[in-house]
Amino acid sequence: MPNNVPLRSLLLLSLIQKRFLKTSASPSSFKVQYLIDSCGLPSQLALSTYQKLQLDKKNLPNAYSVLQYLKAHDFSNTHISKLIDKYPRVLQARVESNLIPKFDFFTENGFVGQLLPQLILSNPSVLRRALDSQIKPCFELLNSLLGCKENLVVALKRASWLLTVNFKVVIQPNVDLLIKEGLPRDRVAKLILWQPRAVLQKMDRMVYALHALKSMGLDVEDNIFIHALRVRIQLPETTWKKKIEGMKSLQWSEEEILGAFKRYPPILTLSEKKIRSSMDFFINTMELERQNIIACPLFLGYSIDKRVRPRYNVINVLKSKKLMSRDKKMTTLLTINEKNFLTNYVSRYVDVVPGLLELYMGNDVCCSVLAKELYVVRKTILEVLKPRISFVKAACYCRRGTAVVVQNMPMATFRSSSVFPDHLRFDVQLTDDK
Repeated sequence: MPNNVPLRSLLLLSLIQKRFLKTSASPSSFKVQYLIDSCGLPSQLALSTYQKLQLDKKNLPNAYSVLQYLKAHDFSNTHISKLIDKYPRVLQARVESNLIPKFDFFTENGFVGQLLPQLILSNPSVLRRALDSQIKPCFELLNSLLGCKENLVVALKRASWLLTVNFKVVIQPNVDLLIKEGLPRDRVAKLILWQPRAVLQKMDRMVYALHALKSMGLDVEDNIFIHALRVRIQLPETTWKKKIEGMKSLQWSEEEILGAFKRYPPILTLSEKKIRSSMDFFINTMELERQNIIACPLFLGYSIDKRVRPRYNVINVLKSKKLMSRDKKMTTLLTINEKNFLTNYVSRYVDVVPGLLELYMGNDVCCSVLAKELYVVRKTILEVLKPRISFVKAACYCRRGTAVVVQNMPMATFRSSSVFPDHLRFDVQLTDDK
């Protein structure tokens, strides 16, 4: 370097060189960037994954093979990102000896399309468990109890941990105990379907729950028994006692509480606040007798805002206009299903009582899908379809004396796919007017 270069310039050049060396891309930064680009990982997750796995030239090709295999089986970048976050070592899995046999087995047993990513994401531990000694025996046991692959898929969607627990120590003993205590096999199957975690409980907890229910006078062959078992097994004794005391504070006797539990077991899973507010609405607004609620505790499980109040409002309007008998019991009207209530008490009177459908729907954005569809269809008929039919009628009448017939068939003419749901269409046909 020339001697006439100022010392200040030399120091500046040295500083620039150091800064350049620090910010130049290192091999590790390329690998982190690879995880970001190929997996869609956030930068922080990509960095932590790289640090955990210490990816290098030897294992990077395997990680690439894993990613390609996952993508070929309907795993999106979002799925892959979540899976790596839960289980980074999936990138070290052997495709040929681990992933392929397991994925093939899951696919053969009903986990196709998006069901496969959902299963793996809900419990990545299945990728660590042995196929022959753990997963297959669990499938066989559950399939023998549930009767078909479809039920098995439903149960595993609710509790994928059924595949990774020690089935010989946990599932099998619980199932054997239930059958020994007199619970029919089809009820055991329903219990696994509705509450899979029930058979994952410790043996002593299952024994305690069974004996507690029997001491209350419940018979294992009663339909309600498995519902009661689901509730009793999930509530520790301290929680159970707390629930009982909470209901006693609402002026329920212990006899009334246990009687209500036998008729509607989920009552003891409801919060004290929920029970208190529901009782207040039923007694003070609807003027129901307290004994009616105790006799049908199912009412307390209904949503006041989404079910009870909308129905109460509709029935009050219909009775005030003398469109239905005042003798019709409100308790009966609360229990019929949504479709029947809409058909018999809402859509039947929407043209007679303006605003009835809007009253039923209210301002709740979570209102019934059926009610929403009925509202959209009725509005569309009034604002879109009727003017079109009137126009065509006039045109056809003037031209060749024909009329328009509207039938409930797949829509051919006048269909606007942006307006009508696929399952709610009309067919407009031209027929000779005779």
